[in-house]
Amino acid sequence: MKTFSEIGFNRLEGAIKDLTEEQLDYKICPECTTVRWILTHLVVVLHVFIPKTLTGNKEYKPDGWPDDYTGNPSYSLAKILRDLESGKTKLFESIEKLDTMALDEELDWFYGVKTREVYFLLGISEIPHHEGQIATIRGVKKRIAV
Repeated sequence: MKTFSEIGFNRLEGAIKDLTEEQLDYKICPECTTVRWILTHLVVVLHVFIPKTLTGNKEYKPDGWPDDYTGNPSYSLAKILRDLESGKTKLFESIEKLDTMALDEELDWFYGVKTREVYFLLGISEIPHHEGQIATIRGVKKRIAV
């Protein structure tokens, strides 16, 4: 899990390298999500969804966590990147504390009855998934601009 997470974050760091405030709201088409939406969604995954899997509490939300974080246009790139970094730190701390017995416990959530490990890995898999989306958006915008 740690190696997979490291690979995902390394790829994400490459995809967001030199990202600017203006690029946060890039869209490939009107129906598409923005880089801002993707990054803020990923921050929510790291700070809310993954801890939910570890606590087993579907209602878990950190104290003071805003309901409108995903896509919020008032958040600066600097804030989003800080929150992303703190989420990364918390993820790696969580991985270090994982109890293999607890990973075998079953949770009955949106994909049905699956082990905690499955839901935890679903959260981690969001990192490379969304990295690919960001790389695509930035790549297409770059090619269109030429």
